[in-house]
Amino acid sequence: MPHSHSHSFHSHTDHHDSNHSHSHNTIAPTTRIVCTLIMVVAIVATPDAHWLTWLIYGCGIIVLLGMSQVDLFKLYQRLAVESIFVSVSVLGILFRDGEGIVWQWGFLKITLTGLLVFGSVLCKLGLTLVLMNLLTLTIPIPVLLQNLSILRVPPLLIAILGSMYRYLDLLVEEFTVMRRAAIARNLLAGKRWQRLVIGNMIGSLFIRTYDRGNRIHQSMVSRGYQGALPLPKSPKIPWRDRLAFGFTLSFAIFGQLAFYH
Repeated sequence: MPHSHSHSFHSHTDHHDSNHSHSHNTIAPTTRIVCTLIMVVAIVATPDAHWLTWLIYGCGIIVLLGMSQVDLFKLYQRLAVESIFVSVSVLGILFRDGEGIVWQWGFLKITLTGLLVFGSVLCKLGLTLVLMNLLTLTIPIPVLLQNLSILRVPPLLIAILGSMYRYLDLLVEEFTVMRRAAIARNLLAGKRWQRLVIGNMIGSLFIRTYDRGNRIHQSMVSRGYQGALPLPKSPKIPWRDRLAFGFTLSFAIFGQLAFYH
């Protein structure tokens, strides 16, 4: 059973872009991870309403998108799905208390403070999501996990991320099979039946994926898996990677200082 699903590690969720630029072939994945982390920290640490700083970072990300030559439609699809979940979590910020009431309806009100914080959070989330998706589109997930171990990320965290990646693919595969079976039996014709069938599918999906995930884990343990991947040797840092690291750090600092000038 585990052998039959060994291909799934690269099937559904491994959507990296193979047509990335020459710069992505010369710069090591570890350097790209560190540079992305530097920019994410700089974006998140930027105080509210520093619009010029985010504009500078946004221009830099646009240049990076052009250099990486990723599939922009694929990037848009990811951002569209992620934005749905993000918007639900940050919408409450818009109605926070503060000075300068802009709109009010009953107990709901939008203040100038809420607008500034809401806009700041959107800028941070938008830039961060683009950077993280750009990283995962240009580095295959298995390679990304391997380089996280080179950067001495805790093995337990890497194991959790790897399991999430594998089991997400398993979840998609199981749901596709169950949905195809329901359509073949004409169980999704009416709205009432749709809700009932989908509810049963979710419950059955949890049980089936848990059971199969447990069998896969037992198979991995029997083959010597001890909860962490073998730690590769740290590669030497070439001059291109040092240059990319220095430029990213300088750009992040420049964006922070630009607001105060």
